[in-house]
Amino acid sequence: MKDERFEFTATERKQALTLYAELKDKIASYLGDDDEEKIRQHLTYAIEHGQVERDVFGLNPIITSLQTALLVVDEIGLRRDAVIAIMLYPSVMNGTMALDAAADMYGQNVARILHGLLRIQELYKKNPVIESENFRNLLLSFAEDMRVILIMIADRVNLMRQIRDADNASAKHQVSEEAAYLYAPLAHKLGLYKLKSELEDLSLKYLEPKAYYHIKEKLNATKTARDAYIKRFIGPVEQKLTEAGLNFHMKGRTKSIHSIWQKMKKQKCTFEGVYDLFAIRIIIDCPREKEKMTCWQTFALITDMYTSNPKRMRDWLSVPKSNGYESLHITVLGPEEKWVEVQIRTERMDEIAERGVAAHWRYKGVKAESGMDDWLNNIRSMLENSTGMEAMDQFKMDLYDDEIYVFTPKGDLLKFPKGATVLDMAYHIHSKVGSACTGARINGKVMTFRQQLRSGDQVEIMTSTTQRPKQEWLNIVKTSRAKSKIRLALKETQQKEALMVKEMLERKFKNRKIELEESVIMRTMKKLGYKEASDFYRDLAEGTLDYASVIDKYVELQQGEKAVTGDNISRSAEEFVLDNSQISNLNPQISDDVLIIDQNLKGVDYQLARCCNPIYGDKVFGFVTISGGIKIHRCDCPNAPEMRRRFGYRIVKAQWSGKGSSQYQITLRVIGNDDLGIVNNLTSIISKDEKLVLRSINIDSNDGLFRGNLVIMINDNTRLESLIKKLRTVKGVKQVERI
Repeated sequence: MKDERFEFTATERKQALTLYAELKDKIASYLGDDDEEKIRQHLTYAIEHGQVERDVFGLNPIITSLQTALLVVDEIGLRRDAVIAIMLYPSVMNGTMALDAAADMYGQNVARILHGLLRIQELYKKNPVIESENFRNLLLSFAEDMRVILIMIADRVNLMRQIRDADNASAKHQVSEEAAYLYAPLAHKLGLYKLKSELEDLSLKYLEPKAYYHIKEKLNATKTARDAYIKRFIGPVEQKLTEAGLNFHMKGRTKSIHSIWQKMKKQKCTFEGVYDLFAIRIIIDCPREKEKMTCWQTFALITDMYTSNPKRMRDWLSVPKSNGYESLHITVLGPEEKWVEVQIRTERMDEIAERGVAAHWRYKGVKAESGMDDWLNNIRSMLENSTGMEAMDQFKMDLYDDEIYVFTPKGDLLKFPKGATVLDMAYHIHSKVGSACTGARINGKVMTFRQQLRSGDQVEIMTSTTQRPKQEWLNIVKTSRAKSKIRLALKETQQKEALMVKEMLERKFKNRKIELEESVIMRTMKKLGYKEASDFYRDLAEGTLDYASVIDKYVELQQGEKAVTGDNISRSAEEFVLDNSQISNLNPQISDDVLIIDQNLKGVDYQLARCCNPIYGDKVFGFVTISGGIKIHRCDCPNAPEMRRRFGYRIVKAQWSGKGSSQYQITLRVIGNDDLGIVNNLTSIISKDEKLVLRSINIDSNDGLFRGNLVIMINDNTRLESLIKKLRTVKGVKQVERI
């Protein structure tokens, strides 16, 4: 059974022959010697070999190609290369004809148009969001040859004409939306007013049929009356202007159905509420130097006849619009109390409005872009002048050389300056995405974040939770937005690192049993040559500054400003003279270079170090401070190794003398299971011993574990060892240690 999708019916053959003959007559003079024969053979072969697969609407591609080719000839003015490209495109799309073969047979210009059409089809495969100005601009920059865009507009106009009775509602809805959001604005930019209006009206017809037919019926019902009214309005105006000696011509225009519908929605009114259904344009022929004077003279003559609405007056004579548009618009109350819009301009102004970037339409809100005016004006000239069509073959699209457009994975289009990188795009999406960016998948290939973007790229940003912004990123990005976000991210990162480094420093101080004072640490920074705390913490983070050096300098400054005394009287160790006879009486085994620590010791500034809290019986040594006083440390003090390494010359031997009759403060850390009554059992052991005093207890319980610090006053280390053994016997206790 023959597949109907590829069948060429008898009716279609007859229609194709008629269209082909008409097209041949119109472009015969522009074709090469054997162009017509090759095209005819190509079409015949395609028909006979079933290369005519219908589209989603069931339309025959050869018929639609012939219709589009006629449209570009009649409405736009394109000739040989564009027509041949249109006829070959279905075969190139289905792979039965290569671009190289097209170039060999019909020349590079035809191949370039076909290549542009194929590139744009590739864009569509990326599922773009077409309702954006960015996609329209990307389309313009991607087409390579301007005729590609013109063909696409004509093809969409033809498609919209053919799908009136199509059954595929979803496809019909989609192409109608594209016509409204994409192709109509493109036709608008190119000054193709008739095609623009047709696209808008047809899209409204398919998307909102009730609104379309309502307005159409109203316009048909009022056409005769409207035409008669325009005559009644124009008659007196023509007479008045002629009597004033002005050289002019007048024309009236009725708003399109789409334009009327937009006004009804904007003003929230009925059809009858749209009072400016048509406008009268008065175009005056006068010398350049007399333009303003003549336009204002015309204005005065009309407003003498009809009352004007000052709120509806637009003066673009005194101050032309940024796109160069010049005209004087007034709304006057004509016969039968109806409002009529009148546009007054000169031939020169009208020429600018017509040949500029569709200036008459653009003044309603469509803004021009850099270079667009001259560029499109040149195209209009080429299209309207048949001799200029040769120049079109060499025409290259350079309007957007300074801009690129890239796709997100969802089809959104983003615009960047030329030279922008993956990192620019990441920061454009979000600051967090930028700061975590490690690279991107561009058109499916993994690239670094340094990769420059190109128009049409589909880019998926790759991130990592371990990535952090770096200073050199400022040299990678192109956009000021990305640079400012990187600077902010670097500042935030430095602040976080400073907090982490500060915590690390505090931990190291705690490990060495050194009390951290803010005022002393600030003095330490200054002594080390830092004016800003941020610089100090940054160097610690980067490793250019050593933690040990900071702690040593801190200890040095701290001990230099605190008096450490045994009897609370600040004296220098240099004043102390050791009584050798007394030492020998206390302990004849001790040599004369050992400091004997006794509760009756007088004349020496000494203090028990807080970092290790030595008690009677501990092995100890003395450390001479900057102020000359002596601090007594346990030999197993956490700071002892560093003191011996760096300040060995300031260490003196020390030994306890007498009995441990004084009480010393120690801290025990107890860890165990968080069992019921464990705290009572611990405190009970301590309270039973009369010579032990529990000063404080700090308890923390988490995940079934008990952690506690017990501060106890005790006489000597012998009693301490006994206490530790007793505490370890408590049920549930896992660890007891002195800290």
